[in-house]
Amino acid sequence: MSQVLMMASYGLEIVECGGAIARALAAGDSVSAAVLMCREDSVAQVRRAAEVLGVDDVDFLGVPFGEVEFHGEHKYRVVELIRRTKPDVMIMQDPEHAQHDLDPDRRVIATLYAEAVAVAGREWRLAECGGHDPHPVPTIYYMTPEKPNCVVEMGDALPLKLRALEELLSQNSFSAEHWLTHTTPEILRQIVPAWSDDDLETLGREGQKALFSALALSNGLASHSGAVLGEPYRREGTFVVDRLAP
Repeated sequence: MSQVLMMASYGLEIVECGGAIARALAAGDSVSAAVLMCREDSVAQVRRAAEVLGVDDVDFLGVPFGEVEFHGEHKYRVVELIRRTKPDVMIMQDPEHAQHDLDPDRRVIATLYAEAVAVAGREWRLAECGGHDPHPVPTIYYMTPEKPNCVVEMGDALPLKLRALEELLSQNSFSAEHWLTHTTPEILRQIVPAWSDDDLETLGREGQKALFSALALSNGLASHSGAVLGEPYRREGTFVVDRLAP
């Protein structure tokens, strides 16, 4: 069985990858998660969301928003995590997508992760990174890519993913506030008919559920992927197979 590390920049990303996480656990893999940046009032919510998916091991690396650096202490924290958890499979942000995303920190985070993975498998700063032995990461999957090359069928895991989303009260309210700066309440009510103007939590929660379900369909039945409800990923590197199997 495999050791999987979900390296989340923000807590919501654990839930975004909830289908793959739930399927890995169901197959007997071990899954741990880490969050690079998380506000103090959201830590307990992210822990509960991870527990819904079956992940009991969540590290919070405590990197401040808007201050991510890909050298020094922040790099040490990620390298220490990789060497300590020794993943066979690592899930993280897609660097191609990050270059076009104007959310704070994403472009720097993509470089931070790449640099940390590169040196984690070498004799680099062993003492500063917890004293663990080097650990190369053999397989990397990028989440929510613009150009996926594989899809996880998660039909039986979608309800669990949506249940985990309910725990992220702060994130859901933040998302609702963000949507309201880009469109009108009338349009948002087409997505969440039961929403009332003063209930940001409901708008965010139910709106995110609608988005996650739509994305699963768009990468499943609405696509040519062969999945019913799909969660897309881009695997780093070339797939090596011993034969062309069906």
